[in-house]
Amino acid sequence: MRPDVDIHALLTVALTLSAVTASAQSEENAAGEDVYPPLWDLAPENLLDFQVKNGRIVINAWNYLERLGVYKNLLNSSVKYFTTFGAQNFGNILWGLPLQHGWQFRTGRLADPSSMTSCGYEDGDLLCISVRSWWSCMNYYLSVIPFLGAVEAGLFGQLQYNIEISPPEEQRADFCYSVADCRSRAPGLMDDWKAYFEYLLSTEHKTMNSATFSSFELDHALGLMWRAHVASIAYALPKFQDRLKHLSDTEANFGEDWANGVDFIAATHFRTDLPTTNIFQTFLPQRMLVEGDVLPSISDFSPQQNRVLLSLRALHKTNRLTGGLLLKLWQKAMSTEAGRKMGRKLIEDLASSQEFDPAGMHNGFGRRGFDSTQFVEKKQSQD
Repeated sequence: MRPDVDIHALLTVALTLSAVTASAQSEENAAGEDVYPPLWDLAPENLLDFQVKNGRIVINAWNYLERLGVYKNLLNSSVKYFTTFGAQNFGNILWGLPLQHGWQFRTGRLADPSSMTSCGYEDGDLLCISVRSWWSCMNYYLSVIPFLGAVEAGLFGQLQYNIEISPPEEQRADFCYSVADCRSRAPGLMDDWKAYFEYLLSTEHKTMNSATFSSFELDHALGLMWRAHVASIAYALPKFQDRLKHLSDTEANFGEDWANGVDFIAATHFRTDLPTTNIFQTFLPQRMLVEGDVLPSISDFSPQQNRVLLSLRALHKTNRLTGGLLLKLWQKAMSTEAGRKMGRKLIEDLASSQEFDPAGMHNGFGRRGFDSTQFVEKKQSQD
């Protein structure tokens, strides 16, 4: 890498993102929190657990448990590809998606923000996912599309029934509802997710006579997954700008800041397994932001959560003021496996220290990051 350009980009992003990953001391930060998304055990774990009607498997993606079931089926059907990355499928890099969905549900971000219906509220239909929610609409393209891409790739094998997604009561034109429908409307997006699952399948075919999936390359899998993830956000972001009007300015800004931040994380091929995602998700806001919430002084948020929000805002502003140059420099720095390793190590070690020391970039990045092995062993002992 050119140190005058790429290291500068690393430092700039690290300084603006330092609070995003600072403050995580160990897995004890999530003490008392279930490691799985809310109601995970109740979600359908087999495709035939969904409604079968008129020769079709019908999935209501506007019900939290059924959308969660989409993720559960993806994880269950891909477990064999991640056996060498930890017990109990904890090393599966798809965990980032259902854990984000669970955080959205837990914090009320899937409920109707206009308050014109009781969708998503305890005094109404708590499991309802509102089509008026910016978060839920964005998540549709990170749940249903990956799922249908996996169906098209053959992850679930030869299916007895076709898959059909139930439409919402309004705004139906904003979504697609089957493999054929989504392929006609968003072919590039379907191609990206299909490519990820086809890669998983190809590693199995290459090693049919081997005891292990030795041809599986985690960095390549992460690259394909993150490419599809970023493409989903890029496709959905302009489509759902109108949904932001239902949110407070502070929450709307946070949503867009978070979407921008994902671009930077994606460039490192960051590992989105269960323990890592749980740790980093601890510092996201535990409720919707409202008018009157002023950064970085939201009284019922921890100092770390306030700093996360402020840092994401700063990163987004800086990237926008530079016309996207900051992201381009960062992506250039992350264009090699060695660069990505440096970026991930930077983020992981920021998570093990309260303060960011730029000198750490030149001395091995300081302290060791989170140990997922200890996390798995702890969870197994609890089970």
